[in-house]
Amino acid sequence: MTSPDEGYLLDNAQPEAGSRFDALSALFDASTFRHFDDLGVAPGWRCWEVGAGGPSVVTWLAERVGPGGHVLATDLDTSWAATAASDVVEVRRHDVARDAPPPGGFDLVHARLVLVHVPDRARALRTLVAALRPGGRLLVEDADPTLQPLICLDERGPDEALANRLRRAFRELLASRGADLAYGRTLPRALREAGLTDVTADAYFPITSPACTALEAATVRQIRGGLVAAGLATDADIDRHLVNVTSGRLDLATSPMISASGRKP
Repeated sequence: MTSPDEGYLLDNAQPEAGSRFDALSALFDASTFRHFDDLGVAPGWRCWEVGAGGPSVVTWLAERVGPGGHVLATDLDTSWAATAASDVVEVRRHDVARDAPPPGGFDLVHARLVLVHVPDRARALRTLVAALRPGGRLLVEDADPTLQPLICLDERGPDEALANRLRRAFRELLASRGADLAYGRTLPRALREAGLTDVTADAYFPITSPACTALEAATVRQIRGGLVAAGLATDADIDRHLVNVTSGRLDLATSPMISASGRKP
């Protein structure tokens, strides 16, 4: 089994990362942007996008805050977000699990699909909260695969059963790298315990779409080596599943994305 110290399973350096970012953007950007609207993101705001990955969220924030605002985009690997760099957007390498919070105080700090993968999530969350100015808003969005563990909700035949078996293997591989697969549901409590007020949360749960299909294909290709090396799947299993996925015959769901926000007093 892969040990936790071998790093993030879905790192940005792999060639499938771009396809995953595009699919995640298609699936979740609209929900994220709705939350930004609810939080009142406005011209002149200072925003920190943590674990930026691709450029879509950073670009939206830059357009909203305008030339009088500032967006800091950080990640362990900034290569995908670098295209968003501008007079408004600063792209910087930062490890939220180890590094001190950037100085200056932010009106908004946002992290999507980041903390669930960080072994010391409590420390990382403290870093996000410490970066807020008084009155600043934190929005944390993380999936909860344990809350809804299936990729095929309607397991009507052997192709769907294979998909769900490989999804179980994927969860096992994630857990072996330190991911907390039930972290999403804890976010409201975690934000309150971190001292934030006005905490609210909801969940978004895509059940089937072309983006779900694209995300599954890219993810399985990216983790293929890990699944086979760990004895969790064979190459034949993965080849058959990828044929099923690309055929469009499967209704592929995601785990619920739980979005929780709070305000620093």
